Amino acid sequence: MPEAPVSTQSSSVVALRRAAPLHPARNPGVPFDLVWLDGLRVNQSAVERRTATLGARRTVKKDAQAAWLLKAVTCIDLTTLNGDDTEGRVRRLCAKARQPVRTDILAALGVPPHSITTGAVCVYHRFVAAAVDALAGSGIPVAAVSTGFPAGLIPHPLKLKEIEASVADGAQEIDIVVTREHVLTGNWQALYDEVRDFRAACGEAHLKAILATGDIQTLSNVARASMIAMMAGADFIKTSTGKEGVNATLDVSLVMARMIREYHARTGMLIGFKPAGGVSNAKTALNYQILMKEELGRAWLEPELFRFGASSLLADIERQLEHYATGRYSAFNRHPVA
Repeated sequence: MPEAPVSTQSSSVVALRRAAPLHPARNPGVPFDLVWLDGLRVNQSAVERRTATLGARRTVKKDAQAAWLLKAVTCIDLTTLNGDDTEGRVRRLCAKARQPVRTDILAALGVPPHSITTGAVCVYHRFVAAAVDALAGSGIPVAAVSTGFPAGLIPHPLKLKEIEASVADGAQEIDIVVTREHVLTGNWQALYDEVRDFRAACGEAHLKAILATGDIQTLSNVARASMIAMMAGADFIKTSTGKEGVNATLDVSLVMARMIREYHARTGMLIGFKPAGGVSNAKTALNYQILMKEELGRAWLEPELFRFGASSLLADIERQLEHYATGRYSAFNRHPVA
């Protein structure tokens, strides 16, 4: 099978090199216009045929695979969103975000220590201040889930106050959940107004809109909700909370990526994408990276425009990197996340 077009340089150089300095402008949004939704119909069979080719038609191996996996680490929103979270667990997670790959593995790959960090740490509002303190000086942003995560069914004024509280505590990214009812009933004006209010409440923090694709039933709904969220000012669109029955899939990701491409063609704005839930192993992560590269381009392999929402993915990537470096597989318990 043909390999993806990756440089033959060492893995460390390939993994860390950027195509160009990337500082995407904040998405200001555009005025509400239902005409933008005209013709947004999705052929599910065509989507399935396209995504079925990703793992079979293109592969990366050896140095290239190690490089792509190191890049994937830098795009992880290292996440803990459990009912039994504690401040101690969050601080351990932040320590792992600072040093996500063991130094002996990095040394074997020729990568300088402390040169790799995760893209962000994602927590509930309760732990934002602790995470900000634990990550001080690292440059790693804290992302806070908000607006009544995961169901999003608290009163709208409380949603805005929750966003404002997380921003006040130092969160640089806010992962909001949309009201699924607006999508399911086709009330696009209400969805636009809701996300627009969230965008205003975020201030300078980046807004990541979670569409809960497993709940909104159809790929056409995914396409329309993606477009409305971007029109309202979302800087990222995200598949899932990780709490739905079905979370991130390549099918919904393809649809969302093409809506990002359409929005860019109309406005010139670069919008990020975050698959969340269900991306738990290195092989799956590579398929998402290939999808981003083929559908949107090189810029969407960087953390400014692409993130994995994951908790267990890092352990498998670190395990695969150790196998590449030593030729031996190790147990998962040798690669704890926290």
